[in-house]
Amino acid sequence: MDNGKLLKWYKEMGVDTFYDDTPVNRAAVANKTKPTHTLSLVSSSASSREIADKAETLADLEQAVRKFDNCSIKKTALNTVFADGKAGAEIMFIGEAPGANEDKEGIPFCGQSGKLLNNILLSIALKREDVYITNTVFWRPPGNRRPTSDEIEMCRPFVEKHVALLNPKVIILVGSTAVESLLGSKVSMHQLRDEFYEYNNSYLKQSIKTAVIFHPSYLLRQPSKKKLMWYDMLRIKQLLAN
Repeated sequence: MDNGKLLKWYKEMGVDTFYDDTPVNRAAVANKTKPTHTLSLVSSSASSREIADKAETLADLEQAVRKFDNCSIKKTALNTVFADGKAGAEIMFIGEAPGANEDKEGIPFCGQSGKLLNNILLSIALKREDVYITNTVFWRPPGNRRPTSDEIEMCRPFVEKHVALLNPKVIILVGSTAVESLLGSKVSMHQLRDEFYEYNNSYLKQSIKTAVIFHPSYLLRQPSKKKLMWYDMLRIKQLLAN
């Protein structure tokens, strides 16, 4: 493989950092030069659950997530990707983890996946501005890998409080990582997408109707599945109308 093709392959795989032959403790360098910030919701020893417990508004939660430094993937990410869309929306989309485009722009579902999601919304007469969009994990894992169970678990209190503060009419889980985080299930997406679920957590006063759909990035790789997405969105449209 020539150098040009190799670099192109690295870029497609999400590689954005190269290291030389001399070992360097980059974590130590980062810790030495990184400025210290303080916030009433956050302390260096506070768990994500303790911090989520204290957040009273979406703005509180966003600030706390942006200041949270205990998740290791934040150290390699460019941005914290918190949310996009309409606060107070009846529909909340929860995706997986930021990819390269989301990490660069600082918003969930941009790039080709975002364009496809926008078209999916238009199929039931919705615009991106009509809904609220967030992720299961707020920082891009290195190389666009799937978040680990520990990373999902660490972010789960933030996601639970996020849902409670928005309190939507319907939650739409986009992809298997979101399903694992909120429903605690690793069952095939093909099996899960045929049903609606009742989601609840310790912050909610009542359960919320929840649907499961394929991730747009999966549909870009498997365009034949777009037909199933169309049927899923029609079912969700009917749910919203009831």
